[in-house]
Amino acid sequence: MTTIIAFIVIFCILVVVHEFGHFYFAKRSGILVREFSIGMGPKLWASHKNNTTYTLRLLPLGGYVRMAGWQDEEDEIKPGTMLSLILNDQGKVVRINASDKTTLAGGMPVQVSRVDLVKDLVIEGYPNGDETALQTWQVDHDATIIEEDGTEVQIAPEDVQFQNAPVWRRLLVNFAGPMNNFLLAILAFIIYGLFFGVQVLNTNQIGTVVPGYPAAEAGLKSNATVQTIDGQKMSSFTDLSKIVSKNAGKSVTFTVKENGKSKNIVIKPNKEGKIGVEAHVDKSPANAIPFGFSQTWNLAVRTWDVLKSMVTGGFSLNKLAGPVGIYTMTSQSAKGGIQGLLFFMGYLSLGLGITNLMPIPVLDGGKILLNLIEIIRRKPLKPETEGVVTMIGLGLMVLLMLAVTINDIMRYF
Repeated sequence: MTTIIAFIVIFCILVVVHEFGHFYFAKRSGILVREFSIGMGPKLWASHKNNTTYTLRLLPLGGYVRMAGWQDEEDEIKPGTMLSLILNDQGKVVRINASDKTTLAGGMPVQVSRVDLVKDLVIEGYPNGDETALQTWQVDHDATIIEEDGTEVQIAPEDVQFQNAPVWRRLLVNFAGPMNNFLLAILAFIIYGLFFGVQVLNTNQIGTVVPGYPAAEAGLKSNATVQTIDGQKMSSFTDLSKIVSKNAGKSVTFTVKENGKSKNIVIKPNKEGKIGVEAHVDKSPANAIPFGFSQTWNLAVRTWDVLKSMVTGGFSLNKLAGPVGIYTMTSQSAKGGIQGLLFFMGYLSLGLGITNLMPIPVLDGGKILLNLIEIIRRKPLKPETEGVVTMIGLGLMVLLMLAVTINDIMRYF
């Protein structure tokens, strides 16, 4: 149960942070965000504020941002459909009910003849079903519509649609999701450093002395400062490690400072060249903040090397992980408690950001690639062409996800 809860919490945090990047920069770019959802599936709760509907849905598997003109945004209302309309004092439509699940108090029933909620912003129809009295109503630019599932969202006039924003703004919106994942990774590693500490290798102060090893048996204490080893000055833990490993099985003399006093201790490293001391751990912001950036960068380089090896060294499903693989890794990280889960979340967030930047249609990287092509061509691709490219990318991603999931099941179960 702990693993399931950890998996859901981490996955939701990653996706919500990712989607919030798209949401924030879309809002700043004048693009209407019709819905920001946490979770998927049936709606549990909804609230409408500042032209956006915020929803909480049943399945805790991430979330999504629904932008005007971007995804599943068209309100297709066919002729003959019965609607319920609310008009303001100027006679403009401000609320539209297209759902059988909701009753709009004070609404006027209208049988639709024509609806245009994008360009002309009009509704034509017969009030109270009277087919002898065709009327036309202007729709307010910020009107809302209650959709089939009962969710009330803003209509999507063309001036606030995603595809009508300047290309550089669309590019920024597409990049904002992965960017937020990178920022989350940095933040997670900084918090990790603040709460659990960062090993400091550029100091000659040691950290913990492990019981049962040569250093403990010789009487070396935790947090001592190693001044010299066999007369050679020590300036870092790295220097200490090199000297010790070179003298495996040989006795060496440590000059150490403990409680303000210097003394000599003879220690004989074991056959593996270890004496059982760990680096000093520091929890100060001075070390935690640089650690957040350096750890993110180092893991990014390693992740990039793995992706590059899949192209140059041969493709292998074992280098990828789907939901089953991520769940298994979450289970392993949960054994390390909050410390393990926090580090894993940072690593996973970084991986999600990098993966989303891959130039594959459907992913953010594919959308960015189309933005760059538009900038070079000075005109966008035809919607039909972009649609075909996106569908091909979606098909490939679905097939890859199925293959990775099956491979994960075979590997882990």
